[in-house]
Amino acid sequence: MGCCTGRCTLISLCTLQLIAALERQVFDFLGYQWAPILANFLHIIIVILGLFGTIQYRPRYIVVYAVWTAIWVTWNIFIICFYLEVGGLSKDSELLTFNISQHQSWWSENGPGCVRKEAPVAGITGLDSQSYISVIGCTLEYRYIEVMHSSFQILLALVGFVYACYVVSVFTEEEDSFDFIGGFDPFPLYHVNEKPSNLLFKQTYLPA
Repeated sequence: MGCCTGRCTLISLCTLQLIAALERQVFDFLGYQWAPILANFLHIIIVILGLFGTIQYRPRYIVVYAVWTAIWVTWNIFIICFYLEVGGLSKDSELLTFNISQHQSWWSENGPGCVRKEAPVAGITGLDSQSYISVIGCTLEYRYIEVMHSSFQILLALVGFVYACYVVSVFTEEEDSFDFIGGFDPFPLYHVNEKPSNLLFKQTYLPA
């Protein structure tokens, strides 16, 4: 196949997915979002598997990648519903941190234009006194940033699924056509004509 085919397009898509997943993984680590961290880790492994299968002409690996893209789309739809608080979900819950901590998305305090202010809680003194943290001036709410991240992941996954199915079908057709023309035949067709040609050659040089 040439580099303008679906195979090279799928390689480019997998590379773009890896870059997007690594970028997302960094910010999820900064926000201690353990559930997304695990999901991103699995996603990176499967995308590398799909990339390897595309480069090495391994359709089974690409099938695994295609199945995973469907799961990945479902996961990102859940993340969108979580941050938009659809279906009884709450973005302030500790669901994404497995109830281990009260951390929220890193973008909640470090989004574009956000200013973080700390104010001591009244009536509490000492070394263990706590501060109230407020974030003001955000030009874009952090939940919309997370929704845009997930939407971009869904777009990449859907396009990747389409091209993965196309590449698998092309690989399968090539294997079938290779079998049909005798690609795995231990006695190719040119062996059949070998004996008559040798006889004709010997008859040419027979003495009169």
